[in-house]
Amino acid sequence: MALGAARSQVIGMVMRSALGQMLIGLGIGLPVALLCVRFVKTQLYEVTGIDASVLMTAILTLAIASGLAGLIPAGRAASTDPAQMLRSE
Repeated sequence: MALGAARSQVIGMVMRSALGQMLIGLGIGLPVALLCVRFVKTQLYEVTGIDASVLMTAILTLAIASGLAGLIPAGRAASTDPAQMLRSE
């Protein structure tokens, strides 16, 4: 903000970072979860293959949680006074 960024740009930058980390986590976790289905089927009674509704619910829950978790630092970053931050460092 000290170099001319608007509040919306700061919030967008923080939220893009949070959602980018979520996508990296999904990119790693989803294939691992799909590979672990074989092990879970052998260990638990009456567990069948991949349930798409459960998988989509988990992805949606993760997306909502990461969006809400990104709003707190985004709000803090956008509400700081640039002059005060430059003086403190």
